Amino acid sequence: METTEYTPAQASAVANLPLPAVHKLIERRLIRPRRLRTGRSIQRMLSREQVLYLRLEAEGVRLLPIAARRTIAKKIESSPEIDTVILTEGSALIIQVKSVRLELDQDLKRLERAENMISSDPEVMRGAPVYRGTRIPVDLIADMLSQGATTEGILEGYPALDREKIELAPLYVQAFPRRGRPASRPWAKRKPIRVTRYGRVLAG
Repeated sequence: METTEYTPAQASAVANLPLPAVHKLIERRLIRPRRLRTGRSIQRMLSREQVLYLRLEAEGVRLLPIAARRTIAKKIESSPEIDTVILTEGSALIIQVKSVRLELDQDLKRLERAENMISSDPEVMRGAPVYRGTRIPVDLIADMLSQGATTEGILEGYPALDREKIELAPLYVQAFPRRGRPASRPWAKRKPIRVTRYGRVLAG
């Protein structure tokens, strides 16, 4: 069975936990990601169980004492399909894991679909991530949503997209941040084919 691992940014996106909080939990060794060397850099990769623990942190486990949190994290890693974690230090406390796992699994599937819908080619929009088969940058759609545009409005301006592709844009941008200096937006200065009150359609 193939094991899937996730970067801290991907884990943050599906665990609903800010990226700095993810890094802090790694630094405090509540979770211990695998270190993957690629060239001169080292990337920390988290297992599904570690991402599940991060989701529990977002659900309120972070309010518990550090010792209890370590116990929960270890139990989840040692028993990947565990349904509940029972803590008996002081007073009994039951942590429901199954329902959170089911929700996480759905979000991990959304993350996979988000990754599969995007391509990046140096010859297309200077390598900016775009929706497959189009020249529409995913960053542009995520920006429009953050500025208050509706899915229906974006669909009117970009009929090549569908509802799911639009709604997954913020997840993709959060899970797969572009490295290095802030990304230039070459589409920002391009003359649109047509302009709508919701956005614009890029020239081909």
